[in-house]
Amino acid sequence: MTDRVFTYLKEPVPTADEVSREVADTVSQIISEVEREGTTAVRRHSARLDGWDPPSFRVGPGEIEAAYREMDPAVEESARFLIHQVTNFARLQRETLVDFETETLPGVFLGQRHIPVASVGAYSPGGLYPLIASAVMTVATAKVAGVPRVIGAAPPRDERGMHPPQLWAMAESGAEEIFCVGGVQALAGMAFGLEGSDPVDMIVGPGNAYVAEAKRQLFGKVGIDLLAGPTEIMIIADETADPSVVACDLLGQAEHGPTSPAILATTSETLGRAAIEQVDWWLERWPTADIAGAAWRDFGTVILCQDDAGLVEIADEIAPEHLEIQTRDPVWFVDRLSNYGSLFIGTHATVAYSDKAIGTNHTLPTRRAARYTGGLWVGKFLKTVTTQRCEPEGSMQVAEPAAVVADAELMAGHAISARLRLNPEFFPDVLEITDV
Repeated sequence: MTDRVFTYLKEPVPTADEVSREVADTVSQIISEVEREGTTAVRRHSARLDGWDPPSFRVGPGEIEAAYREMDPAVEESARFLIHQVTNFARLQRETLVDFETETLPGVFLGQRHIPVASVGAYSPGGLYPLIASAVMTVATAKVAGVPRVIGAAPPRDERGMHPPQLWAMAESGAEEIFCVGGVQALAGMAFGLEGSDPVDMIVGPGNAYVAEAKRQLFGKVGIDLLAGPTEIMIIADETADPSVVACDLLGQAEHGPTSPAILATTSETLGRAAIEQVDWWLERWPTADIAGAAWRDFGTVILCQDDAGLVEIADEIAPEHLEIQTRDPVWFVDRLSNYGSLFIGTHATVAYSDKAIGTNHTLPTRRAARYTGGLWVGKFLKTVTTQRCEPEGSMQVAEPAAVVADAELMAGHAISARLRLNPEFFPDVLEITDV
């Protein structure tokens, strides 16, 4: 940070920014028990935490067919629009990832390939809100990447099981297997194998603090997309912004949970104070005010900056998950901002569009992780690997430099491997190498 002055018109309540020991210990215990006992432990924790102990966690064809029959036509139409948008954008991203092999020296051919992960567990939250969009963005994106086996999982909504539109979204997006089980036990079950299903290679999807901690602890046993904490929004705005729209968008993301940060940075004190007043106005009639209001009370922040450069500086320092630009010249900021999970350019590009319909993925980095990573995308499901092919002519150019570097590193075996190809007769006790 520079010596620019930033003034708070509203400050958040100071809180610890670490995973509590209780969360970490609870997650560790569940994972350990599922690893040892398998489905038995999954069942025990599902019954204890969710009151869910069905004959099988696996969702059968009859339940999927029932979810299709129950889909409200308007919801189905919009959900199909969502699937099309997400799939289309993922395909466009995939087209930018090119396999190639090129001759970098005479007889030396270097290349790269993109190989899909073999199996993925896609988790969708269902606690406060049963997220249809998460099911689409995890499952459909993996299928576009070419993942041959995708398992969908979400917690039960009631005694019937998974929220039917959420189940429909998983099936319609292409999940080969679906399990109705939630939380840490769901992720551990997919990682170690559940009800005879093979373990997956990767786990993706958002969730609460326990789910995020489970992904952290399971990383290494399986791959993960990223560690996502509470949803965040930041808006940078000047005097041209509409304070009612700004306030609405802040609360729209604050409704995700009572610990969701909602931040406004502005060069206009008038706009900043008007936005605070508009938040209060909205909360009097906001349908999820009990959740959004708590988030705004404890994590709502309004920062007054001296100039546009100050807005860029504070935004890059915070590195928010979602960053909206509501200014006179949004493009000026686009060219200068670096740290964000997803960028929303102009008044009409609300985060709600990305969350529910526009096609970009809403599983994004939080807690300043946008400094070093982007969010979930088709490339997360692909292993970018390299290839090298060397003909005799290539060995003539590469072997000696490789051997000299190896000698300098005191790695004599590497040097022998290189020089053997350069001159097999130099090692008379080694069998002659012949071209295959």
